[in-house]
Amino acid sequence: MPVVTPVQYKHMLDRARDGKFAYPAFNVTSTETANAVLLGLKTANSDGIVQISTGGAEFMSGLGVKDMAKGAIALANYVHYMAQFYDVNIALHTDHCHPKYLEKLVLPLIEETERRRSAGLPNLYNAHMFDGSELGLAENISKSSELLKRCAASEIILEVEIGVVGGEEDGHDTSGVAKEKLYTTPEDMVATHRALSPIGPYLLAATFGNVHGVYKPGNVKLKPTILKDGQAAIAAACNGERSMLVFHGGSGSSLEEIHETLEYGVVKMNVDTDTQYAFTRSIADHMFKNYDGVMKIDGEVGDKKTYDPRPYMKKAEQNMANRVIQACNDLRCAGKSAGRTL
Repeated sequence: MPVVTPVQYKHMLDRARDGKFAYPAFNVTSTETANAVLLGLKTANSDGIVQISTGGAEFMSGLGVKDMAKGAIALANYVHYMAQFYDVNIALHTDHCHPKYLEKLVLPLIEETERRRSAGLPNLYNAHMFDGSELGLAENISKSSELLKRCAASEIILEVEIGVVGGEEDGHDTSGVAKEKLYTTPEDMVATHRALSPIGPYLLAATFGNVHGVYKPGNVKLKPTILKDGQAAIAAACNGERSMLVFHGGSGSSLEEIHETLEYGVVKMNVDTDTQYAFTRSIADHMFKNYDGVMKIDGEVGDKKTYDPRPYMKKAEQNMANRVIQACNDLRCAGKSAGRTL
């Protein structure tokens, strides 16, 4: 089916909130990894999100261009075309755009959607993420409000982050951040909701000890009750309203912790580290098992069947798709595609 419309995407999020499940948002860097996401979602009979980061978007544009916006536009156009051949609903997001990258990624993409809408074409992306967590709360909310006004005019949802997700992603290292910033306060969640909710739909990445990167289960110390307390504070201050929440940095989290966050309003969870590993693991396996074939050693010619990229890229696509299916099961969205009823 085509990439969902703004109205359809809003329905998707409402279904997740009401049904206490979440959509996985898979970061991709290529058409191959995008294909793996689409295959996994189709196999799991789950709706879901294809997502690209600043670094992923630049990589997507190739070494000869190295332009975030161009790479993100190319990825979106590819997914728009291919999604129509899959019987699940697909949304498109950008991920973690820090203030210094706004003019390189998010603003050009909003401009592209504005251009498309004026020509009667569908939106390019369903949502963009502005990560202003490095700013003070007041400045973060101010810039987020300004961005949301422009996004709302084109029916784009804005995802924002308050508090800081620890670790490192796309070269952005927050390991030196004070520990208290890893936990969003109820007061900050209320202030954010009061400022943004009157403008338009938004998603909130509130932090509760989550960390980007690679961790063994049990090594990440989450406090999901922070989300519960924040939602209760929003409801008390804003006539029973609740925010739609996003879970970042989920690697190493237990299934019990993930399920607990779904009870508190998480409707989207980012998945990147685990799918990167799944994709690369298959390629490494192929290379180790076929070393003599993929290398022209001592003047030999190698084995074209083993160094042809297609066989090992197919393995990588399937292995990553398998990890996509696992994420859908973990987030309770497997088997719940709304199909053409949206």
